[in-house]
Amino acid sequence: MDWKAIGLGVAFVAMWSSAFTSARIVVQDAPPFLALTVRFLISGGIALAIGAALRQRLPTGRAQWTSVLVFGLCQNALYLGLNFLAMRTLDASVAVIVASLLPMIVAGLAWAALGERLAPLATAGLVAGFAGVLVIMTARLGSGADPVALALCFAGVVALSVATLLVRGASGSGGLWIIVGLQMLVGAVLLLPVAFFFETWTVNWTPELILAFVYTVLFPGLAATMIWFVLVGRIGATRAATFHFLNPFFGVAVAALVLDEQVTLRDGLGVAIIMAGILAVQISRKPPEPLLPE
Repeated sequence: MDWKAIGLGVAFVAMWSSAFTSARIVVQDAPPFLALTVRFLISGGIALAIGAALRQRLPTGRAQWTSVLVFGLCQNALYLGLNFLAMRTLDASVAVIVASLLPMIVAGLAWAALGERLAPLATAGLVAGFAGVLVIMTARLGSGADPVALALCFAGVVALSVATLLVRGASGSGGLWIIVGLQMLVGAVLLLPVAFFFETWTVNWTPELILAFVYTVLFPGLAATMIWFVLVGRIGATRAATFHFLNPFFGVAVAALVLDEQVTLRDGLGVAIIMAGILAVQISRKPPEPLLPE
């Protein structure tokens, strides 16, 4: 792996992990589903415009359209929607730790539902990862963390894990920018009725909200997605996915620096255990295909 690939991987992880901190800022001053709907409309529109300028084509074939629809529902509407809702009362550092379980949950579901064999290292990684989460969550729940919000985060990552297994291997010839844009628009279409009927559209326009929202749209929403696929094209999905083991560290660090969230020695121990577990799972088995077709 060359230095450019390492730089791309670290940049992706930093942007992906920081999304939870920016989301936490956004949902303190704006309704979560409304904020996500507007984010998807803007990000999706930008992606489609870039795709059209590059003369990219629409997805072709049932498998790729299924990928667009399933991930628009599971990744954008359910996973991000539930996380945004949860972070009205839950620390960003806790949300990113739960989200970091994605590769381990995918591996566990593949074993339980599809009968895929797990190498001993992967099994040890699963046990270590969930043990690390237990170390952190028992302390956070004991100090007053919202259990309902925590359950919403777990539900979101399980939904995305199931979707990853359902459409794994889907491919097609549509342009990447077009596919990204369509998935975001699917999320917007699904969340708009929820925002309209269940939220009061009152926004507290603060400089922090505006800055966090613009950052969320441009960096985690668009730049991180594109960096991920450049990285996959350069070193392959298997090695690229290994960078996910850095997500708990970056997520907790950014939340501590920006939001001044408290990080205890127990949190640090739990994060270290989770990182080791994710790394063990990733290097012991072929990870799921990227969340969007290559």
